[in-house]
Amino acid sequence: MTIPSTATRSDESTRVRMPFFKTPFNGYSVKFSPFYENRLAVATSQNFGILGNGRLHVLELSPSSQTSISELRFFDTADCIYDCTWSEDNDNLLAAAIADGSVKVFDLALPPSANPIRSLHEHSREIHSVDWNPVRRDSFLSASWDDTVKLWTVDRPASLRTFKEHAYCVYAAIWNPRHADVFASASGDRTLRVWDIREPAATIVIPAHDFEILSCDWNKYDDAVIATASVDKSIRVWDVRSFRAPVSVLNGHSMAVRKVKFSPHRESLIASCSYDMSVCLWDYRVEDALIGRNDHHTEFAVGVDMSVLVEGLLASTGWDELVYVWQHGTDPRAP
Repeated sequence: MTIPSTATRSDESTRVRMPFFKTPFNGYSVKFSPFYENRLAVATSQNFGILGNGRLHVLELSPSSQTSISELRFFDTADCIYDCTWSEDNDNLLAAAIADGSVKVFDLALPPSANPIRSLHEHSREIHSVDWNPVRRDSFLSASWDDTVKLWTVDRPASLRTFKEHAYCVYAAIWNPRHADVFASASGDRTLRVWDIREPAATIVIPAHDFEILSCDWNKYDDAVIATASVDKSIRVWDVRSFRAPVSVLNGHSMAVRKVKFSPHRESLIASCSYDMSVCLWDYRVEDALIGRNDHHTEFAVGVDMSVLVEGLLASTGWDELVYVWQHGTDPRAP
């Protein structure tokens, strides 16, 4: 049974009331809706994602005060769910990355018996990432441990294309926020690749870290800037126009950095979460880049997101079976 609740956590100079939600399985990913400011989705997996069932939760913040979370819907799967993404075209559609190598698409407007409305199964290993195209809005990507990325549309039963250059697991594939045909992929082969789906091969290959790269995300204000997060405990910011060296290296996590997200509201603001159980905020353009840290999780923190619709609103989830949502404000350093 899922139990919504609230908690108070301390954050350096202020006390922030943080609503949380208890899930029956371990959290893996959290995504705010691009249509409703009080709605988010959470991907969860049984037994820490090693083996077992999955559940996709659709949650809502109380509209008046945003101090409690309730469950709107949930969808159960026979295999673990590692990621989810909202449709950019239909406010009721969600795609989920499943451990059996399938992408499942769910429709909130239909009863549970009619879901999923699609089960797209081509990958030969677990899917670790899904991301909907925010520009064209009709397609999405899946990234898999079978070393490939696939391009899909909801209305076709087969993928449009498979991207096959990585030499090891692909942990993330993320669309560029301004260019409908461009995406980046992050892999355990230690490279970041930038692709144009109109081209036959990756257009840019960056040996971004000396260890596995677990996540990447594009800057929402500069479409040539991208951040990578690695097992080496660091986040690196790159300019794909000149990538001999990173623009910035962010050190502060004590274990692998599991997810990195650029702010949709501040050009230089980055959120990250880590196996060190923390969620951090960074301003990569200043010398003391670490500007906020929350240690509210008690197991690996593996999912973090920032709301497109509400400035300063963050969410995180982790293996402690908890989902937190909190307002950090436009400047976390402000008293």
